[in-house]
This record gives sequence, structure tokens and C-alpha cells, in this order.
Amino acid sequence: MEPVEAAKQILASQFPNCDAALLGGSIARGEGTKTSDLDIIVFDRTLSSAYRESFIANGWPVEVFVHNFTSYKDFFASDCKRGRPSLPQLVVEGIVLKDMKGIIPVIKKEAQQLLEKGPEPWTKEMIQQKRYFITDVLDDFIGATKREDELFIANHLAGLVHEFVLRINNCWTGQSKWFMKTLRKYDEQFAVEFAAVFEEFYKTGAKEQVIAFVNGILDMYGGRLFEGFCIGKVEK
Repeated sequence: MEPVEAAKQILASQFPNCDAALLGGSIARGEGTKTSDLDIIVFDRTLSSAYRESFIANGWPVEVFVHNFTSYKDFFASDCKRGRPSLPQLVVEGIVLKDMKGIIPVIKKEAQQLLEKGPEPWTKEMIQQKRYFITDVLDDFIGATKREDELFIANHLAGLVHEFVLRINNCWTGQSKWFMKTLRKYDEQFAVEFAAVFEEFYKTGAKEQVIAFVNGILDMYGGRLFEGFCIGKVEK
């Protein structure tokens, strides 16, 4: 069954009294693959709280994100705080399946404004913490002698650097398939370099390019941080 028709039938059978609904995700973006599911955002003002549920229907794996008229705002706010706009992105790109009260344009506008504004800025203290943690993991990477350790330290390091560069430049972060998408949106050339230095390590085991790349990023924002770093200490 075609995705929009399948989604509409799911609404009719499982959420017949909902006020509004959208079909988001890779299907809505025209980027669906053979493993894509239907991401359906449901708005129902009678619900006491939000929930998420997964099931199979009409030949599709389905994920529903069900909200009342206030819970989605809480999720918008938490997404902004963590710097990863999952729900606002779903809403903005979503295909309208149902809109009994004409609320979808209002919610889409809210989501679009949040995406354009960007995540909550990091404080100076947060930037110092992130510099310290990257420094710590980079030292672990340099010192590691077992290939099995190097692989997973490199993966952790890539995630930290990805978050650091994007958040410090007021950009949204992303995981999994959104990792490179968010980097490219920030800076296409930087994204290419980022992927290339880690690919070189994964292919050959040579660490030099990754080390130089990470050091270069840290140097732009105060350099490595170890000496003098302190968190949680209460002065007497």
C-alpha cells in the first residue's frame, strides 16, 4: 500500500478521533528506503500525556508519536535544550494527513521558527567541559595500542567533535543518518574533511590525520584543556 494511503487508514482505524496528524520522516522527504517506516505524528487534545508506539500495519512498520496540544511544546523545548530537533524536524517536513481544527499550520510555524533559531547556546562553562572531555578522549585515542580499543574510542571521539563544532556554532546536531547531514548543512567542505580523516583511520589504522584534525578544532576554541579544569567544587 502507498505510504500516505496506509497512514490514513491507520489513523482511521486506530486514531479516529484525533484532531490532526502528519506523516514525517524519510518517506515525507522522498528519501525512503526498503527499511523505512511510517513516522506518524498524531495530535489529540483529549490525551492526558504523550506516548510513542511501534507496530506493523498495512504492510508497513509504523512509529507513532502521539501528543496533546501542550505535550508537543514540552518535546520541542527538550529538543532545543539537547540540540537535536527530532520532533520539530518531523513536524516541519510532515505531510498533512488530517487537520480537523486547522492547527497544523500553527504547529508547523512554531517548529520552523525553532529550527531557524537553532539550539540553546552553550555557556562558557559548558564549552570548557566539552573541551576537557574531547581532550581526555583524544589522549585515550593516542595512547591506545589495541585495535579493538582504537575503533570504539575513535567512534566516541567523532561524536564528541561533531557535537562540539555544531553546538558552538549554533547548529543542530544529529545521530546516525543525520550525523553527516547536519555537518554538511553547517559546512560542506568541513563535513568532507571530517569523514575523510576518520575513514583514513578506519581503513589504515593511521591516527595522525585524526589527531591533527581534532587538535586543529580545539586550537580554534582555546586548545586542549586539562590543567586547571574543575567541575562541582564548592569553595570554603
